[in-house]
Amino acid sequence: MNKGLFITGTDTGVGKTVVACGIAALLKARGIKVGVMKPIATGGRQDAAQLRKAAGISESLEVINPQFFKAPLAPTVAAPLERRHVNLDAIYRAYWFLQKHYDVVVVEGIGGVKVPLGESTYVVDLIQALRLPALIVGRAGLGTLNHTLLTLDALAAEKVSVMGVLLNGGRNQSLAEKTNPDELQDHTAVPVLGALPYHAPLRKNPAASAGFLKRLPRFMKEFHRAFPAC
Repeated sequence: MNKGLFITGTDTGVGKTVVACGIAALLKARGIKVGVMKPIATGGRQDAAQLRKAAGISESLEVINPQFFKAPLAPTVAAPLERRHVNLDAIYRAYWFLQKHYDVVVVEGIGGVKVPLGESTYVVDLIQALRLPALIVGRAGLGTLNHTLLTLDALAAEKVSVMGVLLNGGRNQSLAEKTNPDELQDHTAVPVLGALPYHAPLRKNPAASAGFLKRLPRFMKEFHRAFPAC
């Protein structure tokens, strides 16, 4: 069984937290001791708090979210405003702690894979350093083909294993939403696992998110492959 999964996105606001919370809830429901982590957050710690709720654990936000900056900006912009920098060592220490105390750790990234964390360090480098497979969350609508394929290229360049691509937030109102899954699959060997519809309660209800994920056969196939003991 994998010791963890890194939830990344093609952009900010694509629904990484909804998916990460749903996965944490699925693991918890199957008796898995699941830890959660939001290594870096800017602007607020709501995502980290939601992850903690989904996993049903009592770890402090300082462990779940070891790097927090108040300004809602890219980390390398927000950190200097506080006369700080992104401390990767603090992230690694928190992750190793969680890895020792939990069967699986679900990690949610910030923004997309090329968000800078330092002068020449990006989110994709963090994923590679943690040695975790990635799950990509992308928008359901127009533009997601380009963003998703670029994300896949960046992960492949660092030899990061990818569990699959999950599209999120569709309202089934556009031709792009209806055709994107098949069109995307035509351009990658990475499994396209389905699409979660827009549903407001998913943002605050991990059980509802888990329920929608369970309705996606391709997702559940890869989920069981990643976590066969579940």
